[in-house]
Order: sequence, then C-alpha cells, then structure tokens
Amino acid sequence: MQYIWKYRLYTDTELFTTEGFPVSVIDPGIQNTDAGPDFFNAKIRIAGDVWAGNVEIHLKASDWRLHGHDRNPAYDSVILHVVAECDEPAHRTNGEMIPHAVIRVPPVMQQQMAWLLSRDTPLPCAERIGEIDPLHVSAWINALLTERLERKMQDVFALLEQYANDWHEVFYVTLARTFGFGVNSDAFEWLARSLPFKYILKQRGNGLQIEALLFGQAGLLEEAHPDPYYRSLQREYVFLRKKYGLQPRESHLVRCMRTRPVNFPHLRLAQLAAVWTNNDMLFSKALECDDCHALRDDFNVSLPEYWDTHYHFQSASPARKKKIGVHAAYIIMINTVVPVLFAYGRKNRMPAYGARALQILEKIPPERNSVVSTFAKAGIEAHNAFDTQALIQLRREYCEKKKCLYCRIGFRLLKSSTPGEP
Repeated sequence: MQYIWKYRLYTDTELFTTEGFPVSVIDPGIQNTDAGPDFFNAKIRIAGDVWAGNVEIHLKASDWRLHGHDRNPAYDSVILHVVAECDEPAHRTNGEMIPHAVIRVPPVMQQQMAWLLSRDTPLPCAERIGEIDPLHVSAWINALLTERLERKMQDVFALLEQYANDWHEVFYVTLARTFGFGVNSDAFEWLARSLPFKYILKQRGNGLQIEALLFGQAGLLEEAHPDPYYRSLQREYVFLRKKYGLQPRESHLVRCMRTRPVNFPHLRLAQLAAVWTNNDMLFSKALECDDCHALRDDFNVSLPEYWDTHYHFQSASPARKKKIGVHAAYIIMINTVVPVLFAYGRKNRMPAYGARALQILEKIPPERNSVVSTFAKAGIEAHNAFDTQALIQLRREYCEKKKCLYCRIGFRLLKSSTPGEP
C-alpha cells in the first residue's frame, strides 16, 4: 500500500474521501522509515482546500486504533488516512475525525507482485527483462554503480576514521583484504590491521623480511618445518616480531579448503609481499597515474624463485611462474584502487578523482563470474567492469533480498499491463 501510494499506482484517476469529497494528490510526501506517520510533508487538495501535513497508510482503518495512533500526539498532524478497507473512523487525540481515502491494488499488479516475489530463482524476472526499454535498463545500471561505489566509499571512510586520515594505511588494509579474494578477505584484513603499514615501509626493498612479516602475522610460521625457505622466513619473523612487539594471528583463521591452488593463501601472501617490495608508495602512484594499464602492471610483479615450485610450504609443485594474472590484477583494481580513489575525491572535494575511478571501470574488461553470466542469459550484456559492478549490486542488494518493489526493472514490470505466468 505504501509503495502504491508513493508511486501513485492506484486504480482510480480521482480519489474521494469516505464522505464523498474529491481528493487530489499534489505531492504524496516523503516516505518515513522510522517511527511516526508513513509519509511526511504531503500536499493534498480535499474538496478544493489544500492541506499540508502527514499521511498514514493501513490495510484497515481500524488499524489506526489498534496501533494506538488515536492516543499518540505524533499522529495529530495526519491530514489523510489511506486504507484498503474503511471499517471504522479514525480520530486524533482531541477527538477530531481524520479524512479517509480508499485505494485498491490493481488486480494485474497483484498478479505481477505475486509472480515476482514467489519465484525461487537467482533472477526472478529473467524471462521478462527483455520487455524493458534498454534506455531504462541503462539508466538503472548507472544508478546501481553509484550505489555500489557509495557503499564501498563508506567502508573506506570508516577505515579513514580509525587510522586518523592516513590514506596510505587505508589503502594498505583495503589491498590486503582484496588479496584474500573472497574466502580469505576477512583473515587478510585482520592480518593487515595487526601489522601497521609503517613496519612494511621500514623493511622496504627487502622482500624476504616483508614476506616474513606477512606470513608470521598470519600465524603460518609457528610450526617446526624442514623446508629451508620456511626456516629463513621463520628466523626473520622471530627477530622482527621481537623488534616491533608483534602478536601473530591464529593460523586457523586462514582458510585453504575449497580453494584453487592459485588462490592458496600462502601464494597470495607471497604476491602481496612482492607488490609492497616493488611499490612501497602504491597509493601515491594510484593518485598520480592516468594510465589504467600502467597501474595494472604495478601488480604484475615477480616472486622469489621458491614460489616457482610451491603453492604452500608443505610440498613442491611443477615449476611455473606465478605472477599475478591480468584477470586478478583487474579484480585488485576494481576492489581497491577504484573505491579508494572515489572516496578520496569525495572526501577532498576533488571530483576529478571520482571521474578517474569511473574511467578505470570503463576501461577494464567485464568480470567473469556467475552473476554476470546469469544476466547475460537474460539479455543484459556487460561491456566493461562499470557494467559488471552494477550488475553485482543489482543481484546482491535487490534480487537476492527479494526487493523487486525497489528495483527499477521490477517497477516497470509492475506497471506493465501484461501479467507474468501464475
């Protein structure tokens, strides 16, 4: 009922109060998600007189009394009580009766809503997205990308507050989380939080010591092991741990199960160490670099020879160079460089950085994942990372949460005169 009122989707072209006075909605008001009337600052013409105030919406008029509104002064400002069924009058605390208007959900809309919300599929409207004008879909994609960047920006701002506006520290923690590639994202973030960036900088250029710090803080150097490389890392960490007063994390927080060898945490930590060994001021580079491909190449670093034949410390593997691949480098840019640049531009009121973040997404090829392929099958093709990030936002924040009523595609389908399959 609130949705129908907000978007004026009721059947009658003209509303009337239960006393027969004509009602014209000039402005339905601003929807309230907190305590109090459902819509604030509405403007309504009743029998020729313009009223400004609040609107309350119920299925039955008797809900006014059942909810205690007749005893709550916060509801005395209500100028119209909108209901689906008027079964009794509603009154303010002083006894004055409040005008009622009855609106009914159009039958086609009821069928559309039932069809959308009852479908147990990753994309409930997949069969009907083709009905939507591509211009509407494109506009929604742009809005979704902004939503996603705004959400990630708030994560960056939270880190910025914790680290006293130190953008290098924020970039360091965000990059560590990204290197967890989902399954170890939390563990790698905790690791970075336990190992201040200044200690990485103090070992700048010394790849073995940076590796030792990362592996040691991850709790992965606590066992006796015959591997010479492992023992050298262990010796370095014992020294550095005492020097900086570090406390390692529990090793069980790092997960190896159900991950492909290229995503083993040991290999990802070695790659992260190599990135910081070769680019100790990476955030400054990200701010200054206009070349998307040059920035990508900053992550294409070489690892020590040991990792040519290892994915972890337990056993050797066939020899293979294990540089960060192009696809992984793009993911790092999407999840670290872009949100931090976007947040930096907003925080410092320098929109050029936000624009550059969007340009980076436009230049990166579309991501390859199940979300993108699902939308492709439904007819929505992604042309770059700008599109794929928007589609991920759509899937996670609308489709998975069954928020079809708040999706612009769902809105267009609800207004359609052609109902879905029952």
